[in-house]
Amino acid sequence: MVILTALFCYFIVDFIGYRAVALILLLVVSVNAILFDIFPVLLSAILSAFIWNFFFIPPTITLHIGTPEDALLFLMYFVIVSINAILTHKIKEIERYERNEEEKSKTIVLYNTLLNSLSHELKTPIATILGSIDTIKENPHKLSEKNRNELYNEIEIAGLRLNRQVKNLLNMSRIEAGFIQPKTDWCDINDLIFTTIRQFGEEIKPFHIHFEPSDQMPLCKIDGGLVEQIIQNILHNAITYTPAGSTLTIEVSHDVANLILMISDQGSGFPEQEIQAVFDKFYRLKQNTSGGTGLGLSIVKGLTESMSGTVRLENIPEGGSKFTVILPCTFSYHQETDNE
Repeated sequence: MVILTALFCYFIVDFIGYRAVALILLLVVSVNAILFDIFPVLLSAILSAFIWNFFFIPPTITLHIGTPEDALLFLMYFVIVSINAILTHKIKEIERYERNEEEKSKTIVLYNTLLNSLSHELKTPIATILGSIDTIKENPHKLSEKNRNELYNEIEIAGLRLNRQVKNLLNMSRIEAGFIQPKTDWCDINDLIFTTIRQFGEEIKPFHIHFEPSDQMPLCKIDGGLVEQIIQNILHNAITYTPAGSTLTIEVSHDVANLILMISDQGSGFPEQEIQAVFDKFYRLKQNTSGGTGLGLSIVKGLTESMSGTVRLENIPEGGSKFTVILPCTFSYHQETDNE
């Protein structure tokens, strides 16, 4: 930049004068100070001073300066251009420091939110498990079979809740570290969905699950474990924020190259202004009173993107919301043959 500017000034110096060239070169060094780090800027400052002296200050094509005024002008130019480079660098350092401090404070706030949420999300099921076990141990003969089964169900739900939180934390760590590498294998998506639903046990019984498996659905070559965790987190989000007795609908379809999963509920939906933020880490709806760590949907997005897929959320006009997950996939179509 300095050399090209000096070359341009060389042809117009007779019209603007060699003193004006100093201002133009100073402007170029200032632009460099904004764009580059300290060493390239100092280099351009020294280079510009040398070029101005050698090619523009009389007598030209020599480092000799003819008059004391020009010598003082050159000295002032060199000092100003050096100060300009150093000050601009210092300002950039301060801005970078303030930006890092702001990011650190945001990270601290986010992780404090996570810790506060986890203290509730983990403490509640742990207290449920310990309380139920104490009740069973202290009243071995007084509890009816029905009461005993209810306590066992509470222990199961609490255990599944704990397991889900640990899985989410591990998944978030893997996503942030970029360690998730999908391992594809052939699987029956209908069986995978049924297995995922059964894993909720008693927790999902207050809801009506509507899923109609398709006999025409081909086998999918995909990472079944990751798909299972995606469905789990979306269903858990629906269970958390949808009134008991609601219907949760799971639909599965495909096109030539993609597996399409759609999970909808009959809840109150999402505020339109917050739909874009629900997949952010630790984000919880502003009117949320149901707890949660704010990790579930961010993990859904992370796992989906790790498989080069996309996830979309939209509100249903009749009420509720629908998640659509599109995953690139290879399919194995069964073809009937004679005498099979």
